[in-house]
Amino acid sequence: MPDSEKNRFSARARRYARVGANVGGVAARLAGARFFGMELDRGRNAKELAAALGGLKGPIMKVAQLLATIPEALPPEYIEQLTKLQSQAPPMGWAFVKRRMQAELGAGWQDKFKNFEHQPAAAASLGQVHRAVAPDGSELACKLQYADMESAVEADLKQLEFLFAIRRRFDPAIDTSEIIKEIGARVREELDYRREAKHAALYRGMLKDLGLIRVPEVWPELSTGRLLTLDWLEGTKLLDHKDETLAIRNRLATAMFTAWWFPFIRIGVIHGDPHLGNYTVFSEKGKPAGINLLDYGCIRIFPPTFVGGVVDLYNGLRKDDDELVVHAYETWGFKKLSRELIDTLNIWARFIYGPLMEDRVRSIADGVKPGEYGRKQAFTVQKELRRLGPIKVPREFVLMDRAAIGLGGVFLHLRAELNFHRMFEEAMESFSVQRVADQQAKALAAVELRQTPQ
Repeated sequence: MPDSEKNRFSARARRYARVGANVGGVAARLAGARFFGMELDRGRNAKELAAALGGLKGPIMKVAQLLATIPEALPPEYIEQLTKLQSQAPPMGWAFVKRRMQAELGAGWQDKFKNFEHQPAAAASLGQVHRAVAPDGSELACKLQYADMESAVEADLKQLEFLFAIRRRFDPAIDTSEIIKEIGARVREELDYRREAKHAALYRGMLKDLGLIRVPEVWPELSTGRLLTLDWLEGTKLLDHKDETLAIRNRLATAMFTAWWFPFIRIGVIHGDPHLGNYTVFSEKGKPAGINLLDYGCIRIFPPTFVGGVVDLYNGLRKDDDELVVHAYETWGFKKLSRELIDTLNIWARFIYGPLMEDRVRSIADGVKPGEYGRKQAFTVQKELRRLGPIKVPREFVLMDRAAIGLGGVFLHLRAELNFHRMFEEAMESFSVQRVADQQAKALAAVELRQTPQ
């Protein structure tokens, strides 16, 4: 076995041991309680699982945060704990960074920059970002992947499959088999920085005429499969602006809505990670003017027919057209649709679509306390699906739900008051599945990007 392969194998084996020891201990208690007929303290178990995952850092943290936004993927006690997790992987030291940069750009890599900051500007689950300056004075953001991330991802995903198998065995109302496939595909894609570079170029093309949103340009000569160099976009944290005037808060919320839903409805592409660290606010003439989109690892390209299903469900719910609603669910891949199951799915759908269906200015929660946003609906859906299950959740919903819930959280923070209905109708102007297919093919070809594998 070659040395490089041995190193990857040993790194993966160590990761298996670390993740398995932590997750396995929690899962064993769950299995034991079930076997002996004991009542399990799910709240305590959830806290211990969150602590186990939090101690590991790395990709399992990203997966845990993703799971926390998917209704019914995990019990509510687990979701409450996982939402508190933050990606705080310890940064690489300068000596290690130098070795990694040399591996990516060659022995004279430092000559390619006028300046390269030793301390990272940000550290996350898969890599860290360093500020730098190009020879022509341009400000740069260099995203450098941690070592052995491929091994870590494969080890973490294997343990995640184990955790999901335990869940399916003891609570079979939701068949999560498609969810784990989707999570695995998207996290593996995030390891490929060449693909992320194409994602960034795709978004520059889609949003180039919208002054509310800025997308950095890629520096291909300073990028590789594990190093991505982009323009540095100066900005401030979104939460720094939650007490601005309503007009400014609404402007920022409009930028967020546009950045996520216009590409989806028109081209079938969505940014699946509306995490607070993935965008900042830029200013013009001393006032907040729009948002910078900073991260393009978690991008989902949907079949145009799936987008058609989203529009069909919106129109079906607005018009009380049951046939169109059923057609939408079938388009997405739901099977064996009974009247009760349709009514249950509609509870969650009406929650997600609610702000879009009312032609009036409103807040996203419309009087509901932020801490209770969606909880009542999620509890009701969980209860009914347990009675009606098992239900297989189509894999596309992983990022759709994550985006919808994540954006809802942004609008709650900003206390925005907008006519979401008219914004959505504007996004759907001249909509047809064929138009989405044509626009998507053109946009992907322009950046030499392939369709998301199913």
